[in-house]
Amino acid sequence: MIRLSKPNDMAAILSIAEAIGFQPGELEVVNQLLTDYFIDGDGRDPLQNGNTQRFWLTHDQDNDGSIGVAYCEPERMTDQTWNLQLIAVHPAHQGQGHGGKLLRHVEETLKARGGRMLLVETLASFDLVQKFYVKYGYEEEARIRDFYAAGDDKVVFRKVLTVN
Repeated sequence: MIRLSKPNDMAAILSIAEAIGFQPGELEVVNQLLTDYFIDGDGRDPLQNGNTQRFWLTHDQDNDGSIGVAYCEPERMTDQTWNLQLIAVHPAHQGQGHGGKLLRHVEETLKARGGRMLLVETLASFDLVQKFYVKYGYEEEARIRDFYAAGDDKVVFRKVLTVN
């Protein structure tokens, strides 16, 4: 089952991020993103006060609990262009189609909201990740050399969600 994440999913989401290799500083960023998402400026749960622009999704599986997560947000100053900032499946559940299901759910959620385009970025050295996006209809749109560090290029993939 894929659903909107809830505040009590924070520990599971952080656990998935850690399991796929996020470093302490990166985990801190994810924790802050989650905190900001769930605790709006007025201290209320954003899912209860209509803040549904950006969204976190959690993928649960039977008795295994949360096995995947996705985080998507709109690109500022664009007409319905979105960025998939994070998509991850716990290593124990990779290679079973869960990532594809999660990605399709993100796309369908965006289409229902009028989303026009989805962008996703990754490291050039992540060959399997790039093949994953190509498999689901994404095309390489840009490459920024030495973006993350010398020799670590950023690759941006793009998929148009709606046809005008």
